[in-house]
Order: sequence, then C-alpha cells, then structure tokens
Amino acid sequence: QVQLLESGGGSVQAGGSLRLSCAASGYTSSTYYMGWFRQAPGKEREGVAGIDTDGSASYADSVRGRFTVSQDNAKNTLYLQMNSLKPDDTAMYYCAASTRENARRYWIWPSVYDYWGQGTQVTVSS
Repeated sequence: QVQLLESGGGSVQAGGSLRLSCAASGYTSSTYYMGWFRQAPGKEREGVAGIDTDGSASYADSVRGRFTVSQDNAKNTLYLQMNSLKPDDTAMYYCAASTRENARRYWIWPSVYDYWGQGTQVTVSS
C-alpha cells in the first residue's frame, strides 16, 4: 500500500525558513515523479515544485529561487526547503506521487498524481 507522510510544517515569521519532508512507503519514490502542492483556504490546490526520477526539478514562478525540492533515495524521502518565506506562502502543503509518463510535462496539474499525503500546515506571519 502506497503511503506518503508529510512533516516539518509550522509557524514562522516572514523571511524565515522551513524544510518539509515527505516519507514514502509501499513503493520506491525514486521511480515515481514527485510533486509538492499547497492549498490555502478558499483557493485551489496549486503546484509548487516537482522532481523527476533523474533529479530534474521544476518550480512555480511564485517560489522559484526561494524553494528547493530534493529527494534522498536511500531514505525514500522527498524534501522541500523553503527560504525567504512570505505570508502568501501560508497554506496546507501536500506531497504527491505520479506514475504517469507525462508527469514531467504536466507536473503542475493535480490530476497527474496518483497518490497524496495528508498534508502539513505552514503559517507565515508578517
């Protein structure tokens, strides 16, 4: 059974940093396309970052240069390092895994992903 478990969320002041983790079980995360999404109250779920099996990463314009996605294949864990956080980054953050061959091209679409974690809350205060 595939499971994704996020951790590392919390409350931080603007300009601060957090590192989110997503522990995968039931499969080898290095063989799937992995993504990070976020959803703020009243807003649609949006793609934040994605990483392919070869390590190539993609980012939303709103986080590029501030967030870094990475994965530790030995630990079967996905990470999202978030720096220079802004109040607009406040949201529930989710990791997701895709088995689709076109995941790299459409990584920002939630419908591409087959498995989702439960989420971890990030709150950034001004």
